[in-house]
Amino acid sequence: MISRRRQVVREMTVITAAIVLYFGVRGLITTRVDVAYRNAEDVVDLERSAGVFVEPRLQRVVTAHSWLAELVGYIYIYGHWPVLLATLGWLLFRHREAYLRFRNAMLISGGIGLVIFAVFPVAPPRFLTMYGFVDTVTERTSAYRVLQPPAFVNQYAAVPSLHFGWNLLMGIAVAGLGGHWIIRLFGWLMPLLMLAAIVLTANHYLFDGLVGGALALFGLFVATRIGRRPPRAPVVVGTTGRAGRDLRP
Repeated sequence: MISRRRQVVREMTVITAAIVLYFGVRGLITTRVDVAYRNAEDVVDLERSAGVFVEPRLQRVVTAHSWLAELVGYIYIYGHWPVLLATLGWLLFRHREAYLRFRNAMLISGGIGLVIFAVFPVAPPRFLTMYGFVDTVTERTSAYRVLQPPAFVNQYAAVPSLHFGWNLLMGIAVAGLGGHWIIRLFGWLMPLLMLAAIVLTANHYLFDGLVGGALALFGLFVATRIGRRPPRAPVVVGTTGRAGRDLRP
């Protein structure tokens, strides 16, 4: 019981420290606002060339219905950290090996994400009001950024969207390990709902979600490969006094 308690405390400490470090470093990254806006225009141009710059049109549908704006705002705010922490806790207590894999995937993708935020700052859609974007979370809903205070967040870190990427990781875990079909269905729907929310609230472009999802899956791939490494063979001291591998049956 004591060992299990220590394990839980240790993991809670690791996760808390990682969250504080992530937001602290992300918020302290010096961002050139002019570069962030130019990069945002490049993202818009890229989506236009691919024929997928549909975010303004989709958001107009949301802003035309107050209940829909309220719904996507709540999904964006309260469907992220509460879901992440609840899922990690479930994995820690019920699926220890999977917990380590998904925790490591988050740490790996988060570390890479911080580098991208620093070298490729991007203004989020809600700042590009010339396209008709509206910050619905702040202006059109009662869902507040309590769990993501702007003072502690780099406002020009739209790419990649780990808001979506990490929800995708948790969705994979729940869909693959859930015991009841309703729980597994939640795992399938959760990332899709978050992808819709990050776009419909004008917090991210579709491009951001694509990059965030790819980065999260890369983190999961690396974490899985690390977890599959076979343990090293024990080294023993033979009768001659020299260290060597234990070849005894």
